[in-house]
Amino acid sequence: MRADSKIKTENSKLARLVPLLLDWFAQNARDLPWRRTQDPYAIWISEIMLQQTQVKTVIPFWERWMKELPTITAAAQAPSAKVHKLWEGLGYYTRVRNLQKAAQQIVESGKRKTENGDAVCRFPEKFDEVLALPGIGRYTAGAICSIAFNQPTPILDGNVIRVLTRIFGIAENPKEKLTNARLWELAEALVGRAALCPSRRDEAAATCHCSHLNQSLMELGALVCTPRQAQCEICPVNKLCVAFKENRTEELPNLGKREAATARRFIAFVIEQRGRFLVRQRPAGVVNAHLWEFPNTETASAKPDARAMFKELFGIAPADIQPLCTVKHSITRYRITVEAFAIPGAALPRKAGAFWKTPAQVRQLALAAAHKKLASAAAKSILFHR
Repeated sequence: MRADSKIKTENSKLARLVPLLLDWFAQNARDLPWRRTQDPYAIWISEIMLQQTQVKTVIPFWERWMKELPTITAAAQAPSAKVHKLWEGLGYYTRVRNLQKAAQQIVESGKRKTENGDAVCRFPEKFDEVLALPGIGRYTAGAICSIAFNQPTPILDGNVIRVLTRIFGIAENPKEKLTNARLWELAEALVGRAALCPSRRDEAAATCHCSHLNQSLMELGALVCTPRQAQCEICPVNKLCVAFKENRTEELPNLGKREAATARRFIAFVIEQRGRFLVRQRPAGVVNAHLWEFPNTETASAKPDARAMFKELFGIAPADIQPLCTVKHSITRYRITVEAFAIPGAALPRKAGAFWKTPAQVRQLALAAAHKKLASAAAKSILFHR
């Protein structure tokens, strides 16, 4: 096929896709709380939370955040401990620290722009200004600008990559530079055509075609064009989908060989003294920075000596040490096992960076996911209630 003929065919396909996607979204969009507002702040919070996190997980976190910190100013001025506690359980905590930095930048910028002597604190509308905020990349900036301001800015996340590679039969790895650039071009062409799509008589005057087009791609990937067992029979664009026609749905996208998971093992100590537990805060610059945890150490041994490891950490042997629980969880490519031991009635020398907290005080801290489970296990353990 000649190049100009191929381009003409692709343009025709793009033109046919847009109304199909818009009509499908109008009838099938989930009723999500951040879709009931045009507040760019609320939409921004949802997009940051949705990074690498499922919608069903995000909903209660988003609702709690918006109740506690309903404005950009509130987010900028909130204590670090509060924003981490509100984010507790969502993981990838760099997101919330960057979010607060961005809120603080917006507030500071607003102080330099005044109307009638009052500070103006508004979320930026220009794509480049949104992209310049901490923690916001090309996808997130495009999503915010299209959803909140109905701008023709493209998006490309995992769901959209899957939809586009299947529809257009793109067999190359989407992580490769040229392939990724092509996918961005297709996403841009689609939202650009949506911006030119005329409104029908039965639609509201303020039609949000750009917003709905981008959301339709994400929604289709989440609900129909799923990674496994895609529901091609009910897909609104299956007649235009190369993967469906050629029975290649399971092959696309071609993400290459997955990196093997790495096992890591930790020994943690839940130490009690006069009704209080010993906890410490993780330093800046490490995974789960600023979160709280019980003292722990990593081990390469399949059968670690917990008593010896305790002595190495604290300089004294524990008078009593008992198994408490084992917690398994994953962070990116790591498969982590935390084996916890209870140390009741311990008398320890003061250790820098560690604090004794009552169970109620521990519950108020933003704990790393595994250590939140340890705190719950400790609260129920008879070892601490004898």
